[in-house]
Amino acid sequence: MHRYPRNMIGHGPDRPDAKWPGGARLAVQFVLNYEEGGENNILHGDAASEAFLSDVSGAAMWPGQRHWNMESIYEYGARAGFWRLHRLFTGAGIPLTIYGVATALARNPEQVEAMKDAGWEIASHGLKWVEHKDMPEEEERASIAEAIRLHTEVVGSPPRGWYTGRCSANTVRLTAETGAFDYVSDTYDDDLPYWIEVGARDQLVIPYTLEANDMRFATSPGWIEGEQFFTYLRDSFDMLYAEGAAGKPAMMSVGLHNRLIGRPGKVAGLARFLNYIEGFDGVWTPRRIDIARHWAAIHPHVRKDRPSQMDRAAFVARFGDVVEHSPWVAERAFDLELGAAHDRPAGLANALARVLRTASADERLAVLRAHPDLAGKLAAARQLTDDSSSEQASAGLDMLTDAERDRFTHLNDAYMDKHGFPFIIAVRDHDKPGILAAFERRLSQDTVTEFGEACRQVERIARLRLEQLL
Repeated sequence: MHRYPRNMIGHGPDRPDAKWPGGARLAVQFVLNYEEGGENNILHGDAASEAFLSDVSGAAMWPGQRHWNMESIYEYGARAGFWRLHRLFTGAGIPLTIYGVATALARNPEQVEAMKDAGWEIASHGLKWVEHKDMPEEEERASIAEAIRLHTEVVGSPPRGWYTGRCSANTVRLTAETGAFDYVSDTYDDDLPYWIEVGARDQLVIPYTLEANDMRFATSPGWIEGEQFFTYLRDSFDMLYAEGAAGKPAMMSVGLHNRLIGRPGKVAGLARFLNYIEGFDGVWTPRRIDIARHWAAIHPHVRKDRPSQMDRAAFVARFGDVVEHSPWVAERAFDLELGAAHDRPAGLANALARVLRTASADERLAVLRAHPDLAGKLAAARQLTDDSSSEQASAGLDMLTDAERDRFTHLNDAYMDKHGFPFIIAVRDHDKPGILAAFERRLSQDTVTEFGEACRQVERIARLRLEQLL
């Protein structure tokens, strides 16, 4: 059994209505990452200095040494940048979510007091602002537990949200397993929150952003002036606001750092953006915890059977009759590389179609011959499968006049005599006159062409059946 762990479909083509409070068209959420005092530093017991996200050109870690310039830039974020941003957002009446590194919060008590007094959410940004990609799982689990403990001690309450940032492949699972968080945010894969299942835990994920993010002042390609940051934020806002006006409200995250956007020439672009969105109705500017609580109330998670997670027996029992009397199709589909995309009708239909398309000509012919005549003898004797009965009834083929029944009988006999398999059509796509017209047209085709057409109709029938099953 091959199972693909990544989710490439998410909410799918029709994302759910967020139903933001007050009928808002867009939720714009601002995150301020508080990392100053939690970064790599030999004073913190690390092996080298920090080298990530600063204005130091070509920064590299200095093993065993303090990097005075790097330290000074981080200190600017705590000493000046934070307070500039505090004035900006409290003045605008927009609450922030703080992603607070626990050791940084412990070293910045006055700033923590200001966050709390402003009513800002203080979520966890891990124990230390360090790389986790090579961290052993047990070490990372212990680090998460210590971050929660220290955060609670410093702030006075435990964090309800989590974002590591420099995470490992285990981070989302490990944080979900704690059961401690209303949301986790170590993903960048959607414009709306969504749920994941980690064992018995239903965990809400609120995706974050690395593009509507001031970190690009310190990366290439990136921003070099505040106006560029404003322009990008404005364009993102305008597109998402228009989508919300069209009935698909979404979420826009904006990521900020004290030592980056807190500089005067950079923060000017952010200030312009705050002024810009103030001119629009229907804009909600919540904390992330507010989004989490809203989503949990309006869109609670409902567990469903997922084809990609079924065992073979359950999978074949559920989907073995989707292709008429041909359970081997489901058996072979089970052995494909299935993932989250195959838990939806289009995805699972594609898996079944792949099996049919790669089957031998004799196997495909057997599938065609397993189908009943349309409005034929089996229908009259009420010996159709439940699916076939329902499908034929949907086009009124269960209520034929004597003349119509005679015509179908004549067409069925002529078609079988010519092609050697029954006429197959996805009746849910047609009405009775359309079916008869298709019957006449396809009766005149050569058998090779008609064989391909019939196989495509089998795929279409499976797709429609899965739409009802899933």
